[in-house]
Amino acid sequence: MVAFRWAPVWRAPMPRWEGITKSTRDPSTVVRCMRNGHISVLVIEDEEDIRQLLRTMLEREGFSVTEAMLGRDGVRLFHQKQPNLVILDVGMPDLDGWQVLERIRDMSDVPVLMLTALSTERDKVRGLNAGADDYLTKPFSRVELLARIQAISRRQVQRNDPIVSFEDGTIRVDFSESQVTVAGVPVVLTPTEYRLLATLVRHQGQVLSSDQLIELAWDDPSGLAPSRVKYAVLRLRRKLGWGDQDDGPIETVRGFGYRYRARAR
Repeated sequence: MVAFRWAPVWRAPMPRWEGITKSTRDPSTVVRCMRNGHISVLVIEDEEDIRQLLRTMLEREGFSVTEAMLGRDGVRLFHQKQPNLVILDVGMPDLDGWQVLERIRDMSDVPVLMLTALSTERDKVRGLNAGADDYLTKPFSRVELLARIQAISRRQVQRNDPIVSFEDGTIRVDFSESQVTVAGVPVVLTPTEYRLLATLVRHQGQVLSSDQLIELAWDDPSGLAPSRVKYAVLRLRRKLGWGDQDDGPIETVRGFGYRYRARAR
């Protein structure tokens, strides 16, 4: 039986807005609550001037901001940083906003505010149907940006508490401390090996392609061949004591990718 421990960090709703009612209209009230909540925001936007504008607006109001210029970088940073909110541009040169949103929704229900120059009703409906929480059209003002973030927070419904550790009777992964033990014995992994294992166990039972693993587990995925994943998996299996074959829970699904299948206790 697989055991997960939960804590209020990942997939958590926005912090509670003390003193805010439906009649509240002053964004500064929201801002005071945001400062208390230490909200982290991931901005995925390819235009540098827009990124800088958003960073300036948000940091002035007490947000912690992480930036990504490309969609692939955004997916990787989302996995690493686990932000409270994502502001996502639709038009990007590698993965577009729709593809990034799909990958985010595979991992989390975190609020996503789509940011785009497309203002047609059809584009907005597409974004909302794809899982976005709201849509903001360029150009925008600080007041509108904060008001939409407040609206998202009110609509956000608390779902599952976040996973802080994974255990299946043999292996234990402590996500908060980035530590791994096998049968109670600590295992020393490189940062990439740890991220690779963490990605597999977070998506246990799902087959992840080499391309998906490269995006989620490598610091710089550009130019990496799928064979890099193959050798990384071999090294990870050896360090965990499972040898080179599929005798452990990390399975090779030929022609598709890799899967972590938890063992029963």
